[in-house]
Amino acid sequence: MDSFRSKIIPVTTILAGVVVLWYVFAVILNAPFQRDLDQRGNETPGTVEFIGKTLSQPKPTLPAPHQVAVNFFENTFLRSVTSNRSLVYNAWVTLSSTLLGFAFGTALGILIAVGIVHVATFDRSLMPWIIASQTIPILAVAPMIIVVLAAIGITGLIPKALISTYLSFFPVAVGMVKGLRSPELMHLDLMHTYNASASQTFWKLRVPASVPFLFTSMKVAVAASLVGAIVGELPTGAVAGIGAKLLAGAYYSQTID
Repeated sequence: MDSFRSKIIPVTTILAGVVVLWYVFAVILNAPFQRDLDQRGNETPGTVEFIGKTLSQPKPTLPAPHQVAVNFFENTFLRSVTSNRSLVYNAWVTLSSTLLGFAFGTALGILIAVGIVHVATFDRSLMPWIIASQTIPILAVAPMIIVVLAAIGITGLIPKALISTYLSFFPVAVGMVKGLRSPELMHLDLMHTYNASASQTFWKLRVPASVPFLFTSMKVAVAASLVGAIVGELPTGAVAGIGAKLLAGAYYSQTID
């Protein structure tokens, strides 16, 4: 029981502190607009009333936590899952491209890692370009990918998945290279003593040793895939997806919805 409390109390305390600070900043950021509205309406509300107004604006600069919670509940549970305003529907659209891009990125990263480990030329020639590719901002690459693929008739899910692939293959490739090279020289010598072939050494020694590295890199890759899917929805003119909702909210100053 004491161990449970020692884990829950710090987390709850931090969460409560974040919520309190959120309310404070919501009042501070929403106050100028509310003050302007009161001056136009010749109103002089008290402090409590003024704070209440700043926390109940329909289009606040910073929505209060309760406004976000209410909107989340409405868009998740009170709307049809086929509605464009349903959070479930938009999340599914983004999740589809995320998972597809994650699958492509994982497969590509593994293939690249296997090539780098087995072909020394790839290590010297390919690895620097792989690292350099991650220095290019995804916001600069995404529109080019969308335009090029649209020119050859590829639209919809695939372009967004490829953008996710671009972000997710790198951690998998780097992690698998390290994992496939992780067996110690003693283990490799033992396989050589057993007269094991290169393929046997690969499948029975290198692959099992690389599994922990693979799963660790996949944790990073799936988060990168989500970012790629959201970014991929921004320049496509998509009407559904988390990225599309973020873009629409920015256009129409919908900080809550």
